[in-house]
Amino acid sequence: MQSNPIRIRLRVYLIIFFAVMMIGTVGFMRVEGLSLTDAFYFSIVTIATVGYGDIHPATVQGKLLAIVLIVTGVGTFLGVIANATELMLAKHEKEVRLEKLTMVIGTFFSEVGRHLLMFFSLHDPSIDRVRNDLIITGEWTGRNFAAVSKKIKQYAYAIDITGADMEELLTFLRGKRDFFLRLLENPALLEHETFTQLLHAVFHLTEEMSFRDDLTRLPESDRGHIAADMERAYRLLIHQWLDYMKYLKDNYPYLFSLAMRTNPFDRNASPVVTDDGQETTDGPPQAGLTPGDPA
Repeated sequence: MQSNPIRIRLRVYLIIFFAVMMIGTVGFMRVEGLSLTDAFYFSIVTIATVGYGDIHPATVQGKLLAIVLIVTGVGTFLGVIANATELMLAKHEKEVRLEKLTMVIGTFFSEVGRHLLMFFSLHDPSIDRVRNDLIITGEWTGRNFAAVSKKIKQYAYAIDITGADMEELLTFLRGKRDFFLRLLENPALLEHETFTQLLHAVFHLTEEMSFRDDLTRLPESDRGHIAADMERAYRLLIHQWLDYMKYLKDNYPYLFSLAMRTNPFDRNASPVVTDDGQETTDGPPQAGLTPGDPA
């Protein structure tokens, strides 16, 4: 992780500023015979250039020290203020960029991610080991998300493509090719390395499948290769999905509500809300790759 150059400059200016303050305070105590409080006050007044009132340098050494403090302290103080302001503005700009990126991630899951999670989990022979852990509710806290993320990191991801409709998957992914390219062209993605890795994994899977003339007649070794590409995308998808759900939970309750009702791991998930405010139990198809496809 690269260090923020603005933050580094601010630390340097702060170190210099406090060093100047210390030198000024000790210096005025020695040459002017002031108390610690008066010497510190005198240093602040000198650096701030607000003018002297009740006390002022009485000795030649004190006046020379005041000149040195003004020359070095004022510039350092202004450097602290300027860099602190720049750091706050940069933080605000980053928050705005991340907010826009979160919208991009949300669009990705609406267009592609959720359907891929449904497909991959359908062909994950061990999904029942973690399915209940991935049923997110409104009572979840940051601790719940952290616990599930830790468990998912230790999960043995596996895809059994026996019986999987590979042609349907390829058709779906090809239909999203332009969408992928637009996402990869978004400069804000540089702020989010893990999401960029996810896009590359899905894009690579699409390319691998596209180069096969007949996905229904692949040798076992090649089927294993395709399954490994799916597992890579599957792993990145789940981690990114959990992060996205946590962000919605913390910031957008109404979007989080819909995301819970369309949870790709919940067999009873449905976006429909009944008159009593409860969700319906007729879940979406687990094998479909496009909204509304029959099971």
